Amino acid sequence: MMGALAAPRIASAQAAARVVVIGGGFAGATCARTLKALEPKLAVSLIEPDRVFTACPFSNAVIGGLREIVQQQFTHDGVARAGVTVTPGLAIGVDGKEVVLEGGTRLPFDRLVLAPGIDLNWSGLPGYTEAAAETMPHAWKAGAQTVLLRRQLEAMDDGGLVVMSAPANPFRCPPGPYERASLIAHYLKTKKPKSKLLLLDSKDAFSKQRLFQDAWAKLYPGLLEWVSLSKGGKVTAVDPVAMTLSTDFAQHKAAVANVIPPQRAGRIAEAAGVADRSGWCPVEPVSFESRLRPGIHVIGDAAIMGAMPKSAFSANAQAKVCAAAIVARLAGREPVEPRLINTCYSLVAPDYGITIAGVYKPTNGQLADIPGAGGVSPLDAPQEFRAREALYAEGWFRTIAAETFG
Repeated sequence: MMGALAAPRIASAQAAARVVVIGGGFAGATCARTLKALEPKLAVSLIEPDRVFTACPFSNAVIGGLREIVQQQFTHDGVARAGVTVTPGLAIGVDGKEVVLEGGTRLPFDRLVLAPGIDLNWSGLPGYTEAAAETMPHAWKAGAQTVLLRRQLEAMDDGGLVVMSAPANPFRCPPGPYERASLIAHYLKTKKPKSKLLLLDSKDAFSKQRLFQDAWAKLYPGLLEWVSLSKGGKVTAVDPVAMTLSTDFAQHKAAVANVIPPQRAGRIAEAAGVADRSGWCPVEPVSFESRLRPGIHVIGDAAIMGAMPKSAFSANAQAKVCAAAIVARLAGREPVEPRLINTCYSLVAPDYGITIAGVYKPTNGQLADIPGAGGVSPLDAPQEFRAREALYAEGWFRTIAAETFG
């Protein structure tokens, strides 16, 4: 990946090339800043509807009462200081070589980068609607929903049942539901020990499964129960009035319900014609250019990335490679084939962290694991090791936030 950042400067005839980036999260903001760092003469615009970005990594700690939501919030002032034109607004379409904003403003581009993150598939789970989310929060877009779920846990009587539902793949942050379950369990253990957490899952396997389940057995015996797909864990419908979650075999009444529904690429992806029938965006793995619309690149959670998971670390890495590829293409050169890294930290308790890492390269038109290049935390690690990984996780978040928004 580092080799790609040494891409040649754009020829003077192309010095005024315009690159528009839609989405100001870890993918979009990083890509915009990297474009200006690699080629200061580029005219780079970042379109983002929210003046304050609320980060998803570490938001589970907010739900568990370990952090405040303000610690998750960042402005794009640092992006603007880097020379990027930050344009508040909502992109609603792409017309030829112009981005159309709500209200009718049009921004022309030579290259377009979409980093819209995810949208929730409101038709994917019977009974779960935007209105239902005010009673059964998803908290899968950090912000008001995160705070709502925390407040519901705080208001719940000791002895209440918390029910979570985890969706089938693919979705944002594969280990996220299991970290969340862990930190909710930690909250219950320390604040409401008569309560219980039931995690209903649409899968039989999940990221870092052995590490999570080993930790749950040690830290939360009898408090956290995971129900797999094959054991009847798939939620088939919800009723926010009755506060019930139904599976093929049972109906579970919750005091607090956290429903994580199916997901798809942010809506601008469909409007721009870069999402396929799956709801996600197929890209070629060297420059992340859309397979459906040339000249448009898609990075981060919205894209289909093969073996590379949807995470903030992945988004940041893809953004840098994409920026380098765009600079190379505008200079008339082919981009360098990248190697990308993802490291994902999860907290099981405030002083108990676990990690998975992977290294990826383009193979047969997608990003594939490089065998032997990644790995997970050792299963038999002592508590001192787990505590260090928790500290590493916090250090990683501070670093990536400062690099992206500082």
